[in-house]
Amino acid sequence: MINDSARNMLCQQFVTNNTIDAKYYDKHVVKRGLRNSDGTGVIAGLTNICNVHGYVINEGEKAPIKGQLVYRGYNINDLVANAKNENRFGYEEIVYLLLMGDLPSKQELEAFKMMMSENRALPENFFEDMILKAPSRDIMNKMARSVLALYSYDDNPENRSPEYEMATAISIISKLPNIMVSAYQVKKRTFDGESLIMHPLISNHSTAEMILSALRPDRQFTDEEAKLLDIILMLHAEHGGGNNSTFSCRVLTSSGTDPYSAYAAAIGSLKGPKHGGANIKVSGMHDCLKENVSNWEDEGEVADFLRKILRKEAYDKSGLVYGMGHAVYTLSDPRAVILKENAKRLAKGTEFEAEFNLLETVERLTPELFAEAKGDIKAICANVDMYSGLVYRMLKIPDDLFTPLFAVSRMAGWCAHRFEELVTGKRIIRPAYKSVKKERMYIPIDER
Repeated sequence: MINDSARNMLCQQFVTNNTIDAKYYDKHVVKRGLRNSDGTGVIAGLTNICNVHGYVINEGEKAPIKGQLVYRGYNINDLVANAKNENRFGYEEIVYLLLMGDLPSKQELEAFKMMMSENRALPENFFEDMILKAPSRDIMNKMARSVLALYSYDDNPENRSPEYEMATAISIISKLPNIMVSAYQVKKRTFDGESLIMHPLISNHSTAEMILSALRPDRQFTDEEAKLLDIILMLHAEHGGGNNSTFSCRVLTSSGTDPYSAYAAAIGSLKGPKHGGANIKVSGMHDCLKENVSNWEDEGEVADFLRKILRKEAYDKSGLVYGMGHAVYTLSDPRAVILKENAKRLAKGTEFEAEFNLLETVERLTPELFAEAKGDIKAICANVDMYSGLVYRMLKIPDDLFTPLFAVSRMAGWCAHRFEELVTGKRIIRPAYKSVKKERMYIPIDER
């Protein structure tokens, strides 16, 4: 056991010897976070899969525009709108589009949905050995471990043929919702003292229906609820090659490693609060707002508390208004726009309406307050996380599953990017790091 003084000494040494003076980044023109000084991303690759468009470069200047999200050439607004107008589930179509590169015919889509349904079941004894006997308080951690564990149930996991990679991808995309719900049910039983309820799968369910059916004790849900969850899955399915989790997947793929390792790494990345885990931070901040603002309709009172957050005096003291701002989007995040429309419709006339109005107030006030506090007048918009937590809560989805649902959806995008990296990458991704530590003479241990 390390005593407190020894621990403090080790921690101080750890911090001191791992700190690099910021001046070196300027001296060596290091683009921290692989981002240029104007916030644009360093181009590290090419892709046919997705375009995330939030600004234009005009005569060397970054100019904000309304955000666009394009899957394989198709605008997300059109993909969501058509599924909604035809009163059908759209996530499976999105998965097909991302993997195959084209929209499916009706016959192709039905065959693909059947394929996903047939692959939902977990391998024999997998639930007992990998989930029930090894529960986790954190569902994302359990999902990553489970994906890695699937390697052991694969007869030929090192097969890199297109046919095998495709079959593996469809298998994992199909199984991950089942893994998520199973891990959550075991978590509730083990750590929360609740009953363990495990429903059998229904073969003709869409992904959204399967999740709600498996999650709820009575298996009951409305078509409207399932269709709304389906929209969320569509919106989160893909977001370009440069986001942290997708890039992680491509980096691991470039090394030649197996698909299970690459997809597990992507889940680990998405778990981070600066990435997919931000939706939990948003919900936490909103809860803090609701507790500390007595009159949610008083914009002055809301603004005062937001100023405290920006001054690092409230919530987690990070100075961040979670749910606002994005690395690419400037004037608007198309995913947030779609979610906001649906959240407003669902909240109208319910106990959630006041909460929706509060979020809308936060969205409206934050840009001006941010400029006031930071002295920065850059365009800042609500991101997808601003309203996703509210929608999840309206769907009676527990907070524990906010980020896991993101992973369930995004697995489709990760698989598409792995395919592209396998086919076109051809080189291991290996950026350079400049050492700023001067060489030192070795000192014998008796002379230190």
